[in-house]
Amino acid sequence: MTTLLETAKAVAVKAAIEAGRIAKNAFQQDFHVYEKGDHGDVVTEVDIRAERAIVNTIRRHFPDHVIHSEEMGTSDGQSEWIWQIDPLDGTNNFVIGLPLYGVSITLCRHERPVLGVIVDSHQERVYIAERDRGAVCGSQPLRVRKRVDDPKQMTVGWIQGYHVGQEAGAVRLRQMLENRVKRTLRLWAPTLVWAMLARSDLDAVFVYDSEGEDLNAGLLLSREAGAAVVEFSGREWDGMPGQRCVLACHPEHADLFLSWLKEVEEENTDAFGR
Repeated sequence: MTTLLETAKAVAVKAAIEAGRIAKNAFQQDFHVYEKGDHGDVVTEVDIRAERAIVNTIRRHFPDHVIHSEEMGTSDGQSEWIWQIDPLDGTNNFVIGLPLYGVSITLCRHERPVLGVIVDSHQERVYIAERDRGAVCGSQPLRVRKRVDDPKQMTVGWIQGYHVGQEAGAVRLRQMLENRVKRTLRLWAPTLVWAMLARSDLDAVFVYDSEGEDLNAGLLLSREAGAAVVEFSGREWDGMPGQRCVLACHPEHADLFLSWLKEVEEENTDAFGR
């Protein structure tokens, strides 16, 4: 008998692939772009079309589930099951013709993510994470491996909320990373940053005060690929809401990176929102 989660996985993969194709087919074509908020974010008609396709697919199979999507907000009703959708992550890249954009779909039960699906839309790669069941890209299992030991040879990903701007704690931490690792990567497409960590193309990902719809899928993907996923305080990520400053890395590097975070907080007691 097919379980709800098995059906949900098939539905999420189908919906994410469809949304990714909508975006890829519209890439570098004519579409309307609208300003979104006061922090430089934008939305396009492609975001909306892709989101509508995902929402309609989920509603056909799970009409009683709550859906929270980036553009449409949260649907009416109550349920132990909540879907989180980012139909076109990396819209700013998409608008300027940079082929770094993706789709993120997360299913949460009692607010904890149990399924995450990420699609690299341009390369048509599908990443799936199931809570306590591992992570895959296509049919290939994903496992975070230690690439190097010397921080000077490391590449780390940086993700921050749009509202963060030049907040002192964020600036100090970015400066520290720039000085201590080979490269700090800011893709403006968090879904693809998480995929890179799961593939072991990055040594760590630092998330500073972000709560995007893509966050839980990426954290779950990292955890299920074997990364250490911890809050900046060092407490293990447990999937509950409210954890907005998070580090993900190979377990053997966690103590090093946490010591750096402690340095920043000692210099700036207001850092990390604590």
